[in-house]
Amino acid sequence: MKKTALLILILLCTAISYGQKKKAKGKAPAKSASTALAKADNLTAEIIKGNFFLFISNKNTKDTIGIKTVDANSLPKDCTIKPFTAKGIPLYLLTWTEETTTKTDLKTEIKTTLFSEVYDVSTKTKLFSNQQSTTNITEKVFLDRLKNASETQERVRREGFEFILTPEGDIQQKNKTQQNTFAFNATDKKYVEGKPTSLATSTAKTPAKKKK
Repeated sequence: MKKTALLILILLCTAISYGQKKKAKGKAPAKSASTALAKADNLTAEIIKGNFFLFISNKNTKDTIGIKTVDANSLPKDCTIKPFTAKGIPLYLLTWTEETTTKTDLKTEIKTTLFSEVYDVSTKTKLFSNQQSTTNITEKVFLDRLKNASETQERVRREGFEFILTPEGDIQQKNKTQQNTFAFNATDKKYVEGKPTSLATSTAKTPAKKKK
């Protein structure tokens, strides 16, 4: 009887030990998902606890540049970090888009904004910022006073300037009527604005010559 009880105890201990080892083996440590939206050189763009950061990884330290507080309904996407040089100074262009939707019973507006920002990482300074937005509007319009007939109309509204980075590291802002230029000053490490150029075409007609 004692031998039987001892045998049962040994079998139980073996089964419990095997079960614990199998359970422990099945629990692999979960890998932390990367929150990086973009990477270039030693820079990463990340969102942490509702804040958008640019992280700078050095040998033993990790510096940060705060970009902005983000809205959960319009999180940054299509993010890129582009390294370039201007007058021999290494700089970085950070770009991303945000999309917001405004909806009523009669109108829906989807606004997409492209952000372009230039940073000097050595001084953790933002040197330039530009926003360009495109809003696609879909609206139900009534054709009579009693609202018996209607039609759906679509239109596009554009705001801001197109951002253009030249091969020399200078910046241009451009829309249908105006172009602004900004040259990089290496001594002061900042962009200096030049004289705006008007792109509007004249609609005035040339007076016709009188026949002799």
